[in-house]
Formats: sequence, C-alpha cells, structure tokens
Amino acid sequence: IGYHDALGSNLWLHTRRGEVLRTVPRDNEAINECWLSDRDRYSHQGMYAADRILAPEVKRDGQWQATTWEDALQVAGEALKKAPGSELGILVHPASSNEEGDLLMRLARGLGSAHVDHRLRQLDFADNAVAATFALPVANVDQVRAALLIGSDLRHEMPLLNHRLHQAVKKGAKVFAVNPASFDFNYRLTGESIVAPQALVDALLGLARAAVAAGASAPAELADAIGSAQGDQGDSDAIAALKSGQAVVILGEAAVTHPQASWLRAIARFIADATGAACNELPVGANAIGLGKLGVLPGNGGLDAQAMLAQPRKSYILYGVEPPHDFADGSAALKALRAAEQVVAFSAYASPALREVADVILPIALLPENDGTMINVDGLAQGVMAGAKAPGQARQGWKVLRALGGALHLAGFEFDDLAGLRDGISERATAPRQGLAARPAAAALVRLATWPIYRGDAVLRRATALNAHPLNRAPAVRVNAAEAQRQGLADVAQVRVGEVALPLVIDAAVPDGAAWIEAAQDLTATLPPYGAAITLSKA
Repeated sequence: IGYHDALGSNLWLHTRRGEVLRTVPRDNEAINECWLSDRDRYSHQGMYAADRILAPEVKRDGQWQATTWEDALQVAGEALKKAPGSELGILVHPASSNEEGDLLMRLARGLGSAHVDHRLRQLDFADNAVAATFALPVANVDQVRAALLIGSDLRHEMPLLNHRLHQAVKKGAKVFAVNPASFDFNYRLTGESIVAPQALVDALLGLARAAVAAGASAPAELADAIGSAQGDQGDSDAIAALKSGQAVVILGEAAVTHPQASWLRAIARFIADATGAACNELPVGANAIGLGKLGVLPGNGGLDAQAMLAQPRKSYILYGVEPPHDFADGSAALKALRAAEQVVAFSAYASPALREVADVILPIALLPENDGTMINVDGLAQGVMAGAKAPGQARQGWKVLRALGGALHLAGFEFDDLAGLRDGISERATAPRQGLAARPAAAALVRLATWPIYRGDAVLRRATALNAHPLNRAPAVRVNAAEAQRQGLADVAQVRVGEVALPLVIDAAVPDGAAWIEAAQDLTATLPPYGAAITLSKA
C-alpha cells in the first residue's frame, strides 16, 4: 500500500531480484479506485539512494564503523541502559507499522520510559489531539453537496481525496476554503478567505459566528471568542451551503500542524455539528491513526514530541526518523539530539545529520520491504507483505526490535513470528483533553511552513524524478509585493532569515503578514517553525 499519506492506496510492486522497478495501482473502489498518486507511483526511486545504510554501524572514538548485528545490538542495549527510563525519549516516524509501534511501546515499558510520541510535526498539544478516522468515508466524498477546507492544500496533502472532491464539484458541489495562502486547486472555489497564519483562528471564528446567527448554540469554551468575532456575507453563504445537504469539513495539514491547531479543531467541529456536516481531519503520517489507536503516545507524566525536545533527554531512540527534516522544529530537534549522551537510530538511511547525532545506526527495511499492518483514514486495517528485499544486511524493523528487546531480556519479546507478535497487540484508549492553546498577540510577519508534496518523508526526498518535478519548488522566501515593499525588500533578490540566505520570490498567493517558506528542504529545515515571528533582512 502507499505510505506517503494515510489514504492507504492499494498498489502492486513490479520487482526483479528483490528490487522495485515499477509501482502500479491495484483497484480498490473504496480507497483509490483505479488511480495512484504520482508520489506513490514514482517514490521507489528513493529507496535505492546512495546513503541507504546496508549494514549496522557504530560510532567509536568519533569514527563510524560497519559492524555485525550482534555487536550493534549489544552497543545499542548498553547505551539504552546508561540513563534511567525517565531520561529516555522515543521519537517514532508516523508511517511506522502497527507491529513496529507496539514493539516500541513494549521497549519503552521495559526501559521505564513514558516519553514516546509519533506526532513529530505537531506544534499544539493543548488538546492532546491524536489522528482519528474520517467521519465521512473516502468513497462518499464525491457525493457531497458542499465542503469547507480549513488550512488545506488538499491537492498536495492527499491527492486522491482531492480527486474525489473534484468529482463532487463536477456534480455541482460548492467548496469553500479558509487558508493561509491561495493554494492551487484544480476546481473552482465558491468562496475563499486567505489570511496569514496568525489570523486563521479569527477567520474561522467569523464562520462560527455565522453558524450561531443561523441558530446554533456556541459551546461554552468558544462562546466569548465567537461573540467578539467579525463575520461577513461570505461566512453566511458558506454556512448555508454546508446546511443544504450532505457536506464535509476537511481540516488539512496546514491546520493540524498550526501552532493554534486546538482552536482550529474545536471551531471546525462546532461548525460541522452546527451544520450537520461530517468533520474529516487529515492525519499527518501514513499510519498516524494506527499508532494513535495503539497508544504510541506519552504515558502518565510522559512528554510529547515537542516537550521531549524543549526538555532534552539524556538518551533518545529515533525510529525511522530523519532529523531535522521530519520535525516541526528542526532546529530544536538537532539541538536536543546533539546534547544527548546517547542516540540509538533505527533508520533506512544514514544522512549527514543522523551520523552527527547518532551513536549506533540499525538498518531497517522500508514499507515495500516489510510485513506489517497500517490503518487508513477510514479505519481500515490493511496488511502488507514484503514485495521487495531490503538491501544488504538491513532487516525488517519488527525483527530488529524483537532482537533488541530479547537481548535486553525485556517482557513481551518472546514471540517467534509475526503471528505471535500480533496475538499480543491490543488497542490502548487515549484520553483527549478539552484544552485550547494560548493565543499570543499576533506578530507583524510570521512563517507559513507547508510540507512540499515530494518532500514529506525520507524516501520522497531521495526520489530523483519527483524532486525534478516543477511542483517541487526550489527553497525560497515567498511574500506578496505589498509585504516586500513594507519590509523594504522590493528590489532585493536574496534575503536572510537568521543565518540562512534564500531567494526572495514575489508571490500573489501569499497574504499580508506571512512569509511562505516551505519546510523539509535542506536550507529550510532548521528555520523557525510554522507560525513563528520572523525577520527578513537583505542578504
């Protein structure tokens, strides 16, 4: 199945001697019909990049050495025993399988750590949000009469869900958007509100006010904010359209990763309830729903992904994670990892940044080389069988975790095969909170950070054809002409953000008060995070 978003597209791998040569769609009317997004079709090129790690490696006296599995597991085990469990942080990539996620929780329990999280790109944890299944199934999205997109570049975030919405528009559906930039849709929007990230909550409160004016009762925690909001006729039109028939509110990645995501989520749910619409929130990560169901999350007193970096641990386990690109705040991630006494990395690749911070790298398989289970946006558990062979001495992640847990003599690692592992897996309920993030005074200029369609994970970042595609824009600071004038940068070709110099691009799609700097590029991965106040200067 596809592993670059949580749709779970079904596909076939065409292989030769264990190597993927081609990826083609496998028909499934309920999920991807007969289609496949380009990133699922062509990403296999990234599997065989030059920095794919082919054997376990250990850093001794500052030098990396290839070694045996036995030695590497012994070094990893000894490293993990050096500090108490309270000083161990476990950061998990949100495309990890259910089996890998459950074993990581067993490892965390055995080592006494409550600090486990897969929500690496989340900035706001006030409501302890975890990815949830869609209220309106994917197969029904092409039947809606109206849709509201909140913080969503849907065409890039989940291309085949966007295709379903495109089909609905062809049948007359009205689509409204509240977004931090004018994203490029392949259908006409009926109404669009484009505001800087710091104004996104206020724009949505205007819609909520229109819902109250149409007869809905505001929830207590939002009542004051809705009461003081400013609305317009466009808000009333959108609410009326959502009430006119089957409708859906879609909360996109630019909302879920927003520094005030708890507000956007609460207001979106109120608007959905008030209009009778379904509320679908895009998961950030191919198996974010599965990992959420299994409780691959902080335990009692455990730190979330952001807190683990803000309050650095002495030890870290990185599972399938590539710093700094996979984090909401790449600079904070590198700072915490550099200061750690030991870092054990399970990874398919050995990037320069990973080699800098890690002490041991255990090479693991990618999903096309793996057996495992993933849960898609509809809550459907889909099993995958390894279609390709992991190169060199790389091993399936669950096998490496089993070997490490066994070497440490921890409970829960006594199974012999995948069936035995699955017998021991159970879901763990997570307790949502009714919290809302603080809303500081709006800064004059903030960063809009979106993840480019072909830079969302380590495999995509190495897929040569996808990265040569025009959609994969070169890193730049994008502002509108008026903002460039205000900043005194109207005739400047390059600007400096902190220590980084980037081209300045005048882009009418960007609202006042925002500088759109896409994430996950080598030059941008350590810049201040989404929503952070930034200063631009002449380079």
